[in-house]
Amino acid sequence: MTTQADIEIVGAGPAGLTCAIILAKAGRRVTVREWRRDVGHRFHDDFQGLENWTARQDVLAELAEAGITADFAHHGVRKGIVFDSRARPHPVQGKRPLFYLLRRGNADGTLDRALLDQARAAGAKVRFNDHVETAAGNMVLAGGPRRADIIAVGQVFDTDMADGAWLAVNDALAPKGYAYLLVHAGRGTVASCLFTGFHDQAKYLAATVEFFQRHAGLEIENPRPFGGFGNVRLARTAMQGGYPVVGEHAGFQDALAGFGLRYAIRSGTLAAHSLLGGTDYTRAWREQLLPGLRAGVVNRFMFNTTGARAKDYLIGRVGEGDTAPALARTYGLSLPKRLMFPLARLRYRAPLKDPSCNHLNCDCVWCQHGTHTITKT
Repeated sequence: MTTQADIEIVGAGPAGLTCAIILAKAGRRVTVREWRRDVGHRFHDDFQGLENWTARQDVLAELAEAGITADFAHHGVRKGIVFDSRARPHPVQGKRPLFYLLRRGNADGTLDRALLDQARAAGAKVRFNDHVETAAGNMVLAGGPRRADIIAVGQVFDTDMADGAWLAVNDALAPKGYAYLLVHAGRGTVASCLFTGFHDQAKYLAATVEFFQRHAGLEIENPRPFGGFGNVRLARTAMQGGYPVVGEHAGFQDALAGFGLRYAIRSGTLAAHSLLGGTDYTRAWREQLLPGLRAGVVNRFMFNTTGARAKDYLIGRVGEGDTAPALARTYGLSLPKRLMFPLARLRYRAPLKDPSCNHLNCDCVWCQHGTHTITKT
């Protein structure tokens, strides 16, 4: 690639926009092509967490190092409550923020709008309603998830509740997943994050709302429904037709809990640096992302095969002392996890196949989301 070569990025999610910002700041001519009419089309001003425990470096410092300004609304969360399967509360806390609470969507203050503004300010062109049919020239593929392995169904709302973060691990609320409640500055998000049972999403959301009303004092005003989905996949090269693939388009997603934002930003950064320096993108992401991705697969396998009592015990242990180091160890690829990985890789996919939804005449989150290609596996 020459200095003057134009670069097209297909997709205006966090991975694609991060890549665009870095390339444009380096003087490249960049065009981002997004087939939707705006950024953040999969989100509805709902709260999400930008995790801050898988690396020693604070994630905001990591963003700054990549050239991304944290000018989106964010709030560091150091404390929370995790409910086990018997609804027993376990406080968790960190010496530094366990995660940063931020908003997703196209409104001012959201992560998506902030990254769009930064890309344009750096000189990148962004074209919406632009559906790419074929890849050509110099491209980065950042089209988002291609299938639904995880769905979140919930409500965003106004509230007089005090700020807080609550998590519940209970199959009656979210089979093979978890339910969460996030409240900050008079607004909140409550959701069930499902790894199976998509067709019964309404039942699980109703159970989740009732649970947090009873155990966390949930108060909801002006509820607005929302839904989202994620794709979990272990890529081989993260190259498609010779083009780098980033974010959830490559399947870069935490298989245990679905935390993909940090992976998206990191992969967009690695792709940009590979184009600027002529380095091997596959080698870069395999060195920097693959160990954590593999640890997530083992974590998911263990979660799927561990009984409720063992999960309750582990939840209690995580809440002892500073939670961040305990979570970091969970996402480390230790020797036992390396040995377990081949089995986990073979087995973890099966529970993610959702027999409750065949994506025909269905109103689950995935099927409601719009035009997409159904991949039979």
